[in-house]
Amino acid sequence: MQFKQLQDDMIAAMKARDKGRKDAISALVSAAKKVAIDEGCRDDIREELVDRVILKEIKSVKEQLDTCPKSREDLRAEYQARYDIFMEYAPQMMSADEVEAFIREHFAEAIAGKNKGVIMKAVMPELKGKAEGSVINQVVEALCRS
Repeated sequence: MQFKQLQDDMIAAMKARDKGRKDAISALVSAAKKVAIDEGCRDDIREELVDRVILKEIKSVKEQLDTCPKSREDLRAEYQARYDIFMEYAPQMMSADEVEAFIREHFAEAIAGKNKGVIMKAVMPELKGKAEGSVINQVVEALCRS
């Protein structure tokens, strides 16, 4: 996701007077700016950084949704709306088949050892933010068994 696109969408939500959408997108913009400042790339906010921030915010709002009491329907509705908006901006994740193909192509020598820890250590930095950790773990487990 391009940072400029997030900003443009936030402005569009402001013009449409859609407070919920504006607030959600604004939270993403603020979080991306904060991480960019922390990492020293304030003027050049890369797409990878924005995707990482979006995934972190999705995880955070999902936890809020999961821990919210059933009796607080107002809060649950707010969290669900925010979650739905964040999901619109979520980067496309790789499927299990794509992960397996990637690992077989790039880490054939690590697979030969059938050591799950070694494979995970090599693969995770490459696939971080591109595939879910649980999917990667399942694929690596299957490759170690075969």
